[in-house]
Amino acid sequence: MTSVLFMGFNGGTADAASKATAKSGTYITVHNANVRADAGTNHKRVFTLKKGTRVQLTHQKYAGKQLWYKVKVNGKRGYVSSSLLKRSTGKAVAATSPTKGGGSGVVKTAMNLRGIPYRFGGTTTRGFDCSGFIQYSFKKNGKSVSRTTTGQFNQSAKIKSPKPGDLVFFHNTYRKGISHVGIYVGNNKFVHAGGKKSEVVSLNNPYWKSKFNSFRRL
Repeated sequence: MTSVLFMGFNGGTADAASKATAKSGTYITVHNANVRADAGTNHKRVFTLKKGTRVQLTHQKYAGKQLWYKVKVNGKRGYVSSSLLKRSTGKAVAATSPTKGGGSGVVKTAMNLRGIPYRFGGTTTRGFDCSGFIQYSFKKNGKSVSRTTTGQFNQSAKIKSPKPGDLVFFHNTYRKGISHVGIYVGNNKFVHAGGKKSEVVSLNNPYWKSKFNSFRRL
């Protein structure tokens, strides 16, 4: 099989956590954000915050190379990836939200991007990397999504039965851990930016089958 390189901007997925240190301040979620029981994507998701939710920070610690903040909101506590937060400068909502799939609009947008060249760091129709492809497809359908593969993984919730518009994550492609993402289009296929261009691939492909991590929903 031809060797291929599948890369996307990544915020780090290692889960070996450091000790927590005190951290204060008011921050806002820049995307829908999963709040976890501890720092790291291997820990249980306890609830989800809407984009624009104001939270209070109490602690911070690293899981591998990724910085996580312990937050407090509406009496609930948990850890959120720092890539999903920014310092508060104005009003925000404070609510939790269930996740929902991208739907047919996202799939239609993504399918229309087939054939566009792969470009590391790319976020436009001149060229996409895997996470840039996801961000663009969702943005065109009115949904704000993290720029990085790790951010998109943290922002989404694991599911068992995917629907068109859900995300498909892969690990250990060009690096250890979560390293690639595509959009499920149905019939056990996904569309992604990988190799030389954006294209549809079967999940039965031996390479992708061996690298599959999970289906997840925004």
